[in-house]
Amino acid sequence: MSSYSHETAPTRFVEAEGVRFAYRRFGKSGGRPLLFLQYFNANMDDWDPFVTNGLALDRDVILFDNAGIASSGGDTPSTVVEMARYVVGFCHALGLKEIDAFGFSLGGMIVQQLAHDHPEMFRRIILLGTGPRGGEGMTFTELSAEEQADPVGFLLGAFFAPTETSQIAGKAFLERLQWRRDDRDLPVSTKAAEGQLNAIREWGTIPSSNRYAMLGKIKQKTLIVHGNKDIVVQPINALILAERLPDAQLVVYPDASHGAQYQHASLFLRQANLFLNT
Repeated sequence: MSSYSHETAPTRFVEAEGVRFAYRRFGKSGGRPLLFLQYFNANMDDWDPFVTNGLALDRDVILFDNAGIASSGGDTPSTVVEMARYVVGFCHALGLKEIDAFGFSLGGMIVQQLAHDHPEMFRRIILLGTGPRGGEGMTFTELSAEEQADPVGFLLGAFFAPTETSQIAGKAFLERLQWRRDDRDLPVSTKAAEGQLNAIREWGTIPSSNRYAMLGKIKQKTLIVHGNKDIVVQPINALILAERLPDAQLVVYPDASHGAQYQHASLFLRQANLFLNT
């Protein structure tokens, strides 16, 4: 095992595709790596350490900032296809040949693109709170690239349902985000968030034909996780993924919004580890 955890893993850098990428790596050395791809306007510190540490018990966990995000250099692309290209470059720079991928929201869009374009590189994928290209209600016209004036209120409102049980879980999640004290990541700039938002909206645009054709070509074993009350990505999108992907399992958590895997973190860890280890 690595001596590092989510809280202590040093921020390292690697050059690829003309970009200096920031990343952190910890967990079980020598195992198949698990690459984490983050949601809109988020950095490495926005992963739940309870989840990352739990998954690192059995595998090599890699967190990173894609091009233009937080501590990484370069410019943030305005399409998911280009974002995926940078991810591949980052993986090649670290010598990663066969890995599993874990994508949340925007990260889940990128993971779908990676699995489609590079089936030889990605073995199993986990898609959290995300949807297919051209999915239902995924143009996010109300979303803004500006920094949230009240990030705590935003996360509690978007990631957790308005019920007492969900809000209590949300506050516990926010406390866990502060477990890492030193060497914190930089915030995501407004310019980078604008690029991400353009990519999300382009992904959500309904194509003129063959709306979900891409999904039938993603052959990897897939675990789809969604909240039944997700107000960010409509739950119907998880059902579309489960129906159209050739080898997918769907888990829907009750009383949960966009951060379902964090509200039900212990159960999610058991299910994710079972899926990855089988």
